[in-house]
Amino acid sequence: MTRTIYILNGPNLNLLGKREPEIYGHATLADVEANCRTACAEGFTVRLLQSNHEGEIIDWIHEARNAACGIVINPAAYTHTSVAILDALNAFEGPVIEVHISNVHKREAFRHKSYVSLRADGVIAGLGIEGYEAAVRRICALLG
Repeated sequence: MTRTIYILNGPNLNLLGKREPEIYGHATLADVEANCRTACAEGFTVRLLQSNHEGEIIDWIHEARNAACGIVINPAAYTHTSVAILDALNAFEGPVIEVHISNVHKREAFRHKSYVSLRADGVIAGLGIEGYEAAVRRICALLG
């Protein structure tokens, strides 16, 4: 079995560190990737991907069925809109942890509903980019 954890990021997260730093902070996706590599237990690796396109994220989830042992996903705005991402995640057999940098429950009401949560084995919100590291550690612990 592969020991790769996919870290999937949705729209606008390519602007992490530049877009609304008062909400999302100053760290970049490169920082997220470096921190997650450090957080991995021995024998695990990470593959971080980001897209502004729903279909590409779905393709990566399909790819993960054969290439990954777990998925950490921050679907960003697709969290609240994408039944298609939920359906793709339902076809993945490993653990899925949903991550949000901000506390979505303190934000606009439309952000309180998550389709992804219907599949996720855990949800982390409001821990900043440290939420990704916690998610990676949890997947490593689950798969030991």
